[in-house]
Amino acid sequence: MTTPFQKASEWIDAENAQDPNIELDQNTEYPKELLYSNRMYEKLMQFEPNASEEVQIASKAQHICRWKVARESYPMDRVGYLKWREELKKFHAKTTAGILEKAGYDQTFIDRVSFLIEKKLLKKDAETQLLEDVICLVFLDYYLEPFVHKHDEEKLKNIIKKTWDKMSDKGHQEALKINYSEENLNLIKASLGL
Repeated sequence: MTTPFQKASEWIDAENAQDPNIELDQNTEYPKELLYSNRMYEKLMQFEPNASEEVQIASKAQHICRWKVARESYPMDRVGYLKWREELKKFHAKTTAGILEKAGYDQTFIDRVSFLIEKKLLKKDAETQLLEDVICLVFLDYYLEPFVHKHDEEKLKNIIKKTWDKMSDKGHQEALKINYSEENLNLIKASLGL
C-alpha cells in the first residue's frame, strides 16, 4: 500500500519535473527544481537521518514550482527581491499544502509543513533551523561554484557571511566537510576570518 509520504513525494517530484529550466549534473540533464529537490532531500538525510516526516517533505518542496513566480514580475531592486522571496515562500507552502491534503495528511501536519517552508521562527524552532542548515549546505555544496563566476569577491564574501550567519554550529561543522575547490575554500575562509 502506498503511504501518504510516498504519494506526496511522487506528486512533489511530478510538479518539479515540469520545470522548463534544465540543469546539467554529471552530464545528465534534469529539470532544475527536480534536481534541487533531490539534492535537498539527500542532504537532509545525510545531515539528519532521523528528521521528521514534516521536515523531509518541506525539504523536497522547498522550491516547488518556483519557475511559476518569475523574479522579473517584481521590481528589480532590493525591496522587489525581498517581496518576491516572501511571496515565493507562501506560494511554495500553499502548493505543498494542496498536495498533502490530496495525499491524506491531517491539517496539523499540513500546517507544520507550511510553517517550515515559510521558515518561521528561524534560530528559535529546531526544525526550521534544521531546514535552513540544509538549504545553506546545498547552496555551498552545489551552487557556490556557479555563483563565484557571476559576482565580484566583495559580494561573494558578503553572501558567504550571510549564509554562515543563518546556520547552526552543527551546520557550520558540516559545511567545513564539503569538498570545495581550493579557490572556494580560501574564499570561505577569507569571508569568515578563519
